[in-house]
Amino acid sequence: MADRLSDIDDLIHRADLDGLVRMVDTLCAGAEWSSLLELRNRSRDAVSTGRQLWPAATLAEYRLALWAPADWAARVLDEDSGRFTIGPLTEVVAQRHEFIDLRAALPEGPRLGFIAHECALRGQSVSTDLANPLDIPFELQRWEPRYCLAEYSDDGIDAPAPPLPPASESVMLPTDVGEVVDDPEVTLAVRQLVEPWTTSSNGRAEVVAVEGSAASAVAALGVVDGRLSRISPSDAMAWLAWAGASGGAHGRRRGAAIGRFGAWWTVAALADLADAWPVPPHEIGDALTSLDWYWWDGGEPRLGWELQLAAADLSEGYAWAISAYDSV
Repeated sequence: MADRLSDIDDLIHRADLDGLVRMVDTLCAGAEWSSLLELRNRSRDAVSTGRQLWPAATLAEYRLALWAPADWAARVLDEDSGRFTIGPLTEVVAQRHEFIDLRAALPEGPRLGFIAHECALRGQSVSTDLANPLDIPFELQRWEPRYCLAEYSDDGIDAPAPPLPPASESVMLPTDVGEVVDDPEVTLAVRQLVEPWTTSSNGRAEVVAVEGSAASAVAALGVVDGRLSRISPSDAMAWLAWAGASGGAHGRRRGAAIGRFGAWWTVAALADLADAWPVPPHEIGDALTSLDWYWWDGGEPRLGWELQLAAADLSEGYAWAISAYDSV
């Protein structure tokens, strides 16, 4: 241990970032978690001497959350950690740890609540007597989809989008435009859903509401020649949650728990229920399934991060179209 700390201090004194990254690999390979935590602490403290070694501290935090046993991983799950990691450590730690072990190592509070949500999304049973920072149930509801979850590794993150509907199920999009109506709650909900795409990256987001059909709503976006593909409500929910979890091309990922919350909030806004939040889960499910959902496209090449949904409330005669995208 003493020799390791001496080596770490030498690397920090020389501001040898490459050497510190190699040291992180070595310590992980040997399961030397105490030394890895010290590397993180000393690299983070080096800023007081003018040494910018935060990438090494960030990498050490990430690896501890991903690979270390729960009692060691818990030591980097505080409010000051994970600010620059590729995803929230509350999501990273849920990938390879059991919630029961993490709860034993962590204080009660909002961060434990976020971890509980992430663990529940991965099929774990979690206690319901926790502080719940999101005001939605920890357990998945019967009407919810199997959400797309990120996979973290030493090489980074894999966060695939839901599958697109087959082109054979598409129909040509009419060009008639319904009467556009103002719906600030839905607009705000969608913009909040994809906020990292538009504020931390190159993305754009647009929402339109009309009196008319889903096709009319898409046409109101200015799409001249496009297609609508009918999708299930659960598929629509999966797309909303994926977008809400993603950071887009350059923004920081927010995590599956935040993505799921964003999907619930967006559905609540579509059903004019946001002012009554928190909404009983069955009401969100009823609102989701009462809408006809579509994926639309205008024939353009895929940009990388896209959310192109349309929803129609046939009983009320209103429809919405969402166009959000980001690219490298």
